[in-house]
Amino acid sequence: MIARLGPLCLLVSALFAQELKISLGPAPGQVLQRDADGRATIKLAGTALRAANKIVEARVLNAAGPLPGFDWKALERVKANKWEGLLQGVPQGGPYSLEVRIVAGTPEVIKDIYIGDLWVLAGQSNMEGVGNLLDVESPEERVRSFDQTDVWGQAIEPLHRLVDAADRVHWRKNAEGQVAKLTGPALEEYIAKRKKGAGLGLPFAKQILLRTGIPIGLIPCAHGGTSMDQWSPDLKDKQGDSLYGATLRRVIAAGGRVKGMLWYQGESDANPKAAPEYSAKMEKLIAAFRQDFAQPDLPFYYVQIGRHVNYTNADEWNQVQEAERRLESRIPRVGMVPAVDLTLDDGIHVSTPDLKRLGRRLADMVTHDLYPEVAKYQPYKRGPRPAGAKRDGNLVRILFAEVNGKLITTGRLNGFVICDAAGKPLPIVFHQQIDPADGNAVLLHIGLAPLPAGATVRYGAGRDPYVNLNDELDMGTPVFGPLVIE
Repeated sequence: MIARLGPLCLLVSALFAQELKISLGPAPGQVLQRDADGRATIKLAGTALRAANKIVEARVLNAAGPLPGFDWKALERVKANKWEGLLQGVPQGGPYSLEVRIVAGTPEVIKDIYIGDLWVLAGQSNMEGVGNLLDVESPEERVRSFDQTDVWGQAIEPLHRLVDAADRVHWRKNAEGQVAKLTGPALEEYIAKRKKGAGLGLPFAKQILLRTGIPIGLIPCAHGGTSMDQWSPDLKDKQGDSLYGATLRRVIAAGGRVKGMLWYQGESDANPKAAPEYSAKMEKLIAAFRQDFAQPDLPFYYVQIGRHVNYTNADEWNQVQEAERRLESRIPRVGMVPAVDLTLDDGIHVSTPDLKRLGRRLADMVTHDLYPEVAKYQPYKRGPRPAGAKRDGNLVRILFAEVNGKLITTGRLNGFVICDAAGKPLPIVFHQQIDPADGNAVLLHIGLAPLPAGATVRYGAGRDPYVNLNDELDMGTPVFGPLVIE
């Protein structure tokens, strides 16, 4: 009898397993956003035919077996061929496997699940990534990407691929002038021939993982050449036909909550019409993301635009940079890192080696602000920020706050200029140096020439300046000015 009942039991179990389906749950490779306690709730639902009143149960495993406290746990009984349930308090980490079954049946399995932190990558080309695909950041198993086709997988450069994205706003025009998704042999050729695409997202994520051990999920949403008007939250009702709507949709698809946003944009607004409105549009955008994500204190970190080998609209370029610099002190839970001292891979795009450097700068600031458990980074400061300029005899002394250690430079210090009240550069600075008596100050030697009323100092003026003032932790000095000399 026992020999005959064994196969019968297996047959019944197999029948239940075949009938159980998961319709709601994490995708393979997905990172679920953890809560403030480092845990996440996994929502599950599905169908189970011919299993009325049977109990559905689930468990979570890692390579060593079931997680403590997460071996088979009952969800609920099947009712009207449907079931649902919650696995609450799953701890950060991964990769995990999730198994769901009708009691004693063969389970349905979802593999490669992580509990960690999600970061949105948004903005224009320097966030999309146009670095040369040479010596790119290597992938890591616990850094994942919700790619632009809405598929979870390991984060591998290039993270962004607009031509076949799920959202129409990213598609290009075809030979007939119609916006269309790239598919088939044309897509394969595009992928095979791509020479650019390295970005800062993967270097940033790997630094956070290295320091915290927390898996990271990236949601790439950037699009090169786009303006603040194209990112306007007023367009969200267009959903996937707008950048804001597409980003909102993808965040919802990834679970609805994120750890924070990384933003790099502003180059397209450095013109006479858009530059004066940049600050107000940025504030509106940040407020809209915080409202629509239902995260009023959503951390928002951004890069001040860097260099462009072009000499038109220099004033507007600096106007956008100054708006970005000042924004940091007006809005809570934001942070800015500069890029003006970095090398380029073409006339406007940060090079692959310095995208890694930029990702590390962002990670330094984020680790200090959001991961207090990492004690090493708690003394870190934001990097040199101008705190005032004063005339002292034949010197103009510029004081900096937020310096890590002391100011440093490689070679002859460069990047400062004194201007009159109208912004015209004055040819009076013959030597720039870090104050030997104060590592938080810079001295500009101007002789005894009188300064006109309203004279100011600027750093990084123009679209393509050469600047080289950093601190001991490689936090660069942002473009600033006009700063009135007292």
